[in-house]
Amino acid sequence: MQQKSETPKGRKSPKLKRMGLHERAAARMRTMIIRGELAPGSQTQETRLSKELGVSRTPLREAMKVLAAEGLIELRPNRSPRIADIAVSGISELFEALAGIERLAAELAAERATERDLARLRTLQTRMEGHHRNGKLDEYFAINGEIHNTIVRMARNTPLREAHETLISRAERARYLALGADKRWSNSVDEHAGILAALETRDSEAAGRLLGAHVRQTGTALLETLAPKPKLTAA
Repeated sequence: MQQKSETPKGRKSPKLKRMGLHERAAARMRTMIIRGELAPGSQTQETRLSKELGVSRTPLREAMKVLAAEGLIELRPNRSPRIADIAVSGISELFEALAGIERLAAELAAERATERDLARLRTLQTRMEGHHRNGKLDEYFAINGEIHNTIVRMARNTPLREAHETLISRAERARYLALGADKRWSNSVDEHAGILAALETRDSEAAGRLLGAHVRQTGTALLETLAPKPKLTAA
């Protein structure tokens, strides 16, 4: 016998399914933080977030614990949680580590990628360039991340992929902010085209060198964006 739906007729389904409510809420909040919809330093408003995410306060608070462990939210005794500031002090080391991992991944991917892998990468590159032409930053950012993850998977090295997953989650907000830096978006597109060309010609040295430099440059662009602007003095 088919089990009846728990949702009464005439009522909308909840925005998030019951199974894994706090994980789903955490995923949505993570995206909001990365894209600046929840600004660094701002206090979280449980009532508004509960309504927006379609969850009660209990799974929302569990979601905040997950994001606190990722360094995206600060939990404070007897005070509302706040969105964490981007820690400038650790950016250089974070992108240095990411650059090393992705450089090795690109070197291995150039040797191990199948023709199907490369065809998928070409498709992603074309889609990403289209989003750039149309000024769709959010869509561009999503495809950009997919390209990086695809290259790492193409290396076919499980410990390398696991290390990358750990670090990339800490760098997402920084990567998104860096794309807003002067000329970084356009430069990023050109750099990706060079990386793809190196992978297609199976040039492991060039692929690794170009991807490593690309990741390091993203970190540099972010530091420039976050650097205090000199105050203008009156003439």
